[in-house]
Amino acid sequence: MTWKTLNTDGTGGINLTRLSDSQFEKIHAASLEILERIGVKVDFKDALDLLKKGGAQVDGNLVRISPKMVESALASAPKTVTLHDRFGNPVMPLEGNRCFFGPGSDCLNMIDHRTNERRKPLLKDVAEGIRLCDALPNIDFLMSLLLPSDVEATLADTYQMETMLSNSTKPIVYISYESQGLINAVEMAEAVVGGVEQLRQKPILTCYINVVSGSVHNEHSLRKLLYLSGKGLPSLYIPGSNAGVTSPMTQPGAVALDMAGGLIGLVMAQLNREGAPYIMSAMDPAALDMKTMVSPYGYPERGLIRSMAQRYGLPTLALAGGSDSKLVDQQAAAEAALTIFADVLMGGNIIHDLGYLESGLTYSFAQLAICDQIVNWIKGFFREVEINDETLALDVIEQTGPGGMYLKSKHTKNHFREIWNPDLFERGIYSEWEKKGSKTLVERASERVQTLLDTHQPPPLPDDVKARLREIVQHAGG
Repeated sequence: MTWKTLNTDGTGGINLTRLSDSQFEKIHAASLEILERIGVKVDFKDALDLLKKGGAQVDGNLVRISPKMVESALASAPKTVTLHDRFGNPVMPLEGNRCFFGPGSDCLNMIDHRTNERRKPLLKDVAEGIRLCDALPNIDFLMSLLLPSDVEATLADTYQMETMLSNSTKPIVYISYESQGLINAVEMAEAVVGGVEQLRQKPILTCYINVVSGSVHNEHSLRKLLYLSGKGLPSLYIPGSNAGVTSPMTQPGAVALDMAGGLIGLVMAQLNREGAPYIMSAMDPAALDMKTMVSPYGYPERGLIRSMAQRYGLPTLALAGGSDSKLVDQQAAAEAALTIFADVLMGGNIIHDLGYLESGLTYSFAQLAICDQIVNWIKGFFREVEINDETLALDVIEQTGPGGMYLKSKHTKNHFREIWNPDLFERGIYSEWEKKGSKTLVERASERVQTLLDTHQPPPLPDDVKARLREIVQHAGG
């Protein structure tokens, strides 16, 4: 296997796959058989009409499609999707094994870094979290982090979008509850970048579309898919199942069913607009824990879907950096590190859910800061090593001589800053750690969060753009 380079503008994973050629073919064949022989439910007339016109067999809301339709869609979908920042810079080229990192969305609870209290989040907490994401150097994109409890629930997604656009310049992975929320978000993004065509040419957002399962495609999800693909904007169409509940308990069967759902989504997007940008799932179905009835986040059964998507050559969404722990503790750090590293090895393009606790129910800014440090460590691990006369240092070794010390060497002074150094992890001597208050990682992370919130302000939106966003929010509220 070939090791790639971790760059500041995207982490290059390695060409690691969990599937042999024959295993890939078996799962792919199973997905195609599900689509051609068993069929899936499509609960939206416009999508049914589109599929029927494209050659699918439609019996009520049961749809069967041929392998040829899948092959055609795979051929027409772009293999690279690039997300831009507010200023139009191409900061997230989603391709190959390049990895980008960000938080999750819509947590019902948060652990306040100031008090360690677990409480319901407010809209101002969303704003703080987005400013924190904007400040953290290894967080590449935004999600809403929290579900604010002080705004009308049906409009929370529209408030979240206004807050994200106002408090960061980074690309956005957006979640809307119904299709109108997505329309509101796209209109806001168009206002920020200067128009419909400007957003299509340099998209600053993509929408994470939650699909019921690989075999059931609900109306709201399909409306969003057709809206985005019709406008030529990237969509994340993610049939997410629980193995043992909405998909088979065995990992290959669950993956085959979820992948079938992703493939029919791809077919619909390409039938709606050939060449529409499309991002597939690299999130392996989590098996429901039958002891607790919890859908876990720190599970090791991952990598099969990404191995499938590698063969299709399409950009992917992965899940990592979350924990099933209820607190920011040793388990939270361990599960975050393990899952992030695993997904980097697999080369997931959009890696989301950094900072999640309690199996996705609670968010922690301190945990996000720890995840930022973990990503930075991984970048240090993957950093390209230059082999040349200067780095081999044979002249320095000769000058210093056997048993000599290199501390006073000019070569050491020239290069010691190149070695990775943490800004959260502790590596000083014990007495100095004591003098600083004997602080734990959680305490240091909480302090860093507060410092960034106190000092970091993203470039503001122009007043006329802010007014337009507010107008869209107010119109959504009636």
